[in-house]
Amino acid sequence: MNALTAIYPYKYEGLWVFDDPRVGLVQEPFVSGADVIIDRMTSQIPNAERGFRLLFSATPFPGFTAQLDWRRADLRGNWYYSRDLDSEGWLCPALLKYFARASNDDLRQV
Repeated sequence: MNALTAIYPYKYEGLWVFDDPRVGLVQEPFVSGADVIIDRMTSQIPNAERGFRLLFSATPFPGFTAQLDWRRADLRGNWYYSRDLDSEGWLCPALLKYFARASNDDLRQV
């Protein structure tokens, strides 16, 4: 598994979604606060709703701009908190296509 992973979220019918054929995901939605976090993170990116690159990793990397801290498991997914945005969001079980397990390890994103 790579240390950094890239996905390309975009808006579809008002929802942030992403496709990743490598792991069998098509229009996988971000919901329950994760969408709000993305709205805030992309507020300064022109035309972000058409798509942008989201890099993420379980470990820090140069230039990361947001950190999500694991809070708790719920409904097969996991809740994460962004201190920078003072916002919480739920990541569905698709997270496990990128990480062996959800844990107290932080997620770094840019």
